Amino acid sequence: MTALNKAVIPAAERTQSYYSATLKQETDYPTLQGEVSVDVVIIGGGFTGVASAVELAERGLKVALIETHKIGWGASGRNGGQVTSSLSGDEAMRKQMRKSLGTEVDNFIWRLRWRGQEIIEARVARYGIDCDLKHGHLHAAMKSAHMEELRSFHDEAQRRGLGDSVTLLDRAGVRAHLASDQYLGALKNTRNLHLHPLNLCIGEARAAESLGVLIFEHSEVLKIIHGDRPSVVTAQGRVNAKQVMLAGDVYHKLEPKQLKGKIFPAMGGIVTTAPLGDLARQLNPQDLAVYDCRFVLDYYRMTADGRLLFGGGANYSGRDSRDIAGELRPCIERTFPQLKGVDIEFQWSCAMGIVVNRIPQLGKLSDNVWYCQGYSGHGIATSHIMGEIMAEAITGSLRHFDTFAACKHIKVPLGDIFGNPMLAAGMWYYQMLEKLR
Repeated sequence: MTALNKAVIPAAERTQSYYSATLKQETDYPTLQGEVSVDVVIIGGGFTGVASAVELAERGLKVALIETHKIGWGASGRNGGQVTSSLSGDEAMRKQMRKSLGTEVDNFIWRLRWRGQEIIEARVARYGIDCDLKHGHLHAAMKSAHMEELRSFHDEAQRRGLGDSVTLLDRAGVRAHLASDQYLGALKNTRNLHLHPLNLCIGEARAAESLGVLIFEHSEVLKIIHGDRPSVVTAQGRVNAKQVMLAGDVYHKLEPKQLKGKIFPAMGGIVTTAPLGDLARQLNPQDLAVYDCRFVLDYYRMTADGRLLFGGGANYSGRDSRDIAGELRPCIERTFPQLKGVDIEFQWSCAMGIVVNRIPQLGKLSDNVWYCQGYSGHGIATSHIMGEIMAEAITGSLRHFDTFAACKHIKVPLGDIFGNPMLAAGMWYYQMLEKLR
């Protein structure tokens, strides 16, 4: 462990990650004690919860946000930090949403691709959030079939007037951007972002607090009481509200009768190297985030202090890997042979909420109890889009909410037993298809 590792707060508070070691400001919100009354209470202090809290508070509502651990404790504070135009489940969305949107469905999905970036950039600027936000991303092809996919997206971007933002690169073009011979080509996208997600999440919580949101940490919700005036109950307190929003994604076990079997954990591993010095600029001279086109992909970027942050190899069993660095080192060295034997100073896991058809799940558990979950590995941008949609719905505009709520989802019987084995089998199937493309 390095001196930087030792600066991390105890593991019981946050996972031992690069992000927790480089916080701009740690949170210290109180535990809920006694009884509080608000317009809306949100359960879950990740991106969905804090983004929705900001949206609702900006609309003038009194909001309480309750988190079992710390703000950003889960996937929101542990992910790869990439904010891109990729939508998980876009083809399933297109098929199902065509019933309600008709020919407008393609425009609707295209706008969704960029809305998360717009929200995050505007919020970072408005509230002065220091989260190492940068522009630039490569979606990299490893075979000719991948290049066809990228070419199709590039052509659509050109038709829609994004020619200045999206550029198709051949092998030589990629080599000018990355010191790697692994890729046939790539789509360069300057609208996409990368950032320090934990600092963003905490910064948004600070923004919510400045707008009057009551935030409580170390306050596990034990039950939701439904009724004309719903409430949530913790070990030491209770929040009464007009509306309740459940935003805990894969980390909670609330409302099992309706939600069990709809979302499952996949464990992603991430590592961060020691600082690379001048080599960081040599490997990635334009400081771009990168991920490849495979179903089970690698993703990486440089941190603000010149480390390689590298993730990949999602584990659909729902169990943590015992040696994340051991699993990812060969991927790093295959991508950048120059890093053979590089010191890896941080390794951690991230539980992603996976939905079988990959469409985010928005719905109601009763007349005034809402839920929002399931971004299948695309959580930073999608959570902010859904936060906006949920705030619109709670304040009376249901158009976009209803579009998502009408989508049909598979609910796996005995989900805790069969859900992850089914996802693992599905992953194997898609990996086999990948090899045949």
